[in-house]
Amino acid sequence: MRRKLDLRTGRSIWLSYRTTKIEEHPLSRDVRTDVLVVGSGISGAMVADLLSEAGHDVLVLDRRGPSRGSTPATTALVQYEIDVPLRELAGKIGSEKATRAWRRARLAVLNLKGRIEELGIACRMSPRQTLYLAGNQLSGSSLRAEADERAAAGLSARYLTAGQLQAGFGIERDGAILSQGNLALDPVKLTTGLLTRAAERGARIYAPEEAADFVHSSNGVTVRTKSGRAISASHVVLATGYELTDIVKEDRHRIISTWAIATGRQPKSALVPGEPLIWEASDPYLYLRTTHDGRIICGGEDESFGDEDRRDRLIGEKSKRLSEKLANLLPRIDSSPEFAWAGSFGTTVTGLPLIGPLPRRPRIFALMGYGGNGITFARIAAELITTAIGGGLDTDADIFAL
Repeated sequence: MRRKLDLRTGRSIWLSYRTTKIEEHPLSRDVRTDVLVVGSGISGAMVADLLSEAGHDVLVLDRRGPSRGSTPATTALVQYEIDVPLRELAGKIGSEKATRAWRRARLAVLNLKGRIEELGIACRMSPRQTLYLAGNQLSGSSLRAEADERAAAGLSARYLTAGQLQAGFGIERDGAILSQGNLALDPVKLTTGLLTRAAERGARIYAPEEAADFVHSSNGVTVRTKSGRAISASHVVLATGYELTDIVKEDRHRIISTWAIATGRQPKSALVPGEPLIWEASDPYLYLRTTHDGRIICGGEDESFGDEDRRDRLIGEKSKRLSEKLANLLPRIDSSPEFAWAGSFGTTVTGLPLIGPLPRRPRIFALMGYGGNGITFARIAAELITTAIGGGLDTDADIFAL
């Protein structure tokens, strides 16, 4: 494993809410399993849930423990809108693949909602509309054309003029795209809930334990831990987020830095009607949502570097800037931060994740480059990998293949 990254710093809103503790302990002996999932954040939890539901013996390994990596750094806007607009993505990978990618993201959000309801996970999930505001990247006719492209692909999208946006939501911008069927939730509670259900089916969770070496063969993978234990698995899933192992190339994936704040509780009258998820077609862009208790989480100001010390030194400056932008957009709220944090996340040129077996190591699967849709893409990854390990073929696997 490469150097441990300081994936987040500061005070995340999610860690202030009470969450059930997951039972975990270090390995005491060598073990065997059908599937070893390396990483117990939100992506590892989704993979463990679906694989254990499919009847596989699952072992989850983490060098820190559940939700102690980048999961608490997410702002948890669970939406199918990919960072790269549909029209732009079509120019990168072709219209057919771009449409399939957006549709699959839409399906993933629906499937995740259904799964949470089916399992009865109390993660404060609530359906939300999304407003994609005009900005310095898309405005006016370009934003309208993007809405038309999405609608033609069968996706929920309606262009709002400046007047409609002001009348319906009290926001002053040149226009926006309104979409339906997205979610807001608590990512730490969701991770805990999924791991708890997987453990009830027999999944074993070991932490702190760090995978140090992977030996791939035609009939399995042997993983050595830093504590000296050996894990024999038929398949391995690397759900390590942005801390890539040495066997994964980084040439299509880069680490960038982001910042977020959460305000104090706001009066209901000051919130945007319907409390939609909001983001903007700008670079750097702003994104925000409300919590169950009336706080506003606001993030953005992303920069293309992965130096944690430099990132952390900017928390004060970036928090001030986010607060000012938030106040400018929503002048009726108190934008003073009660929580402020910084995090690292991966991104790709297409805005799509990289999911699938490693080249020449078909028994080792990797989940990489989640961008701004980490939770949505984690669900897609769980579906693709569960199908592949079960011997099936997902017809969308080619879009995300490493």
